[in-house]
Amino acid sequence: FTASSDSPNQDSEGAINRQINLELYASYVYLSISYYFDRGDVFLHQSHEEREHDEKLMKLQNQRGGRIFLRDIKKPDYDGLNGMERSLLELHKLATDKNEPHLCHPFTHYLNEQVKAVKELGDHVTNLRKMGAPESGLAEYLFEKHTLGDSDNES
Repeated sequence: FTASSDSPNQDSEGAINRQINLELYASYVYLSISYYFDRGDVFLHQSHEEREHDEKLMKLQNQRGGRIFLRDIKKPDYDGLNGMERSLLELHKLATDKNEPHLCHPFTHYLNEQVKAVKELGDHVTNLRKMGAPESGLAEYLFEKHTLGDSDNES
């Protein structure tokens, strides 16, 4: 809230809405990866986690008196997770600049989780490329067998 009114800061409201939409997008990306590799035990969990993040952000937006604006979820691209990390950093900076410290803590937590997820996915992509993917179907098989393991799929 701004110091002079009971309405939420419009910059913060817009930034939170952008992050809500990015969390939904990340969930969609993980869902796509989950079914591409038929690995609900690994990536489906990440999809659910991202949806939990966006639900918490929507609750926060409502508690602040802000409005939620959802956009269409676009087809996944490879830069989406980096965009989410940038958005979280911008949102944290905006909350700090607009003197809304109550917004900083949740975004610091999401940033830490996002850094871990981006690193894990980056490591997986690097390993797949080293094994010759996407040209080699054998690379995907070996990646699934040796990197993701033989745990039971949820699907």
